[in-house]
Amino acid sequence: MPIIVNLDIMMARRKISLNELSERVEITPANLSVLKTGKAKAIRFSTLEAICRVLDCQPADILEYKAE
Repeated sequence: MPIIVNLDIMMARRKISLNELSERVEITPANLSVLKTGKAKAIRFSTLEAICRVLDCQPADILEYKAE
């Protein structure tokens, strides 16, 4: 898939755990894990907005497009 999810990189930069992020974003750790591993097929804008707010980043810091 040409969309790369760099959520784990941003979490490491912000020194925040999966459980802490899931609590602050109000999403289950399981759903956040699916997103983090790149297995998600979609993401709601409200979820993306909440992640960006908590991590103090832009959507492009989390999602990256790579041509195949």
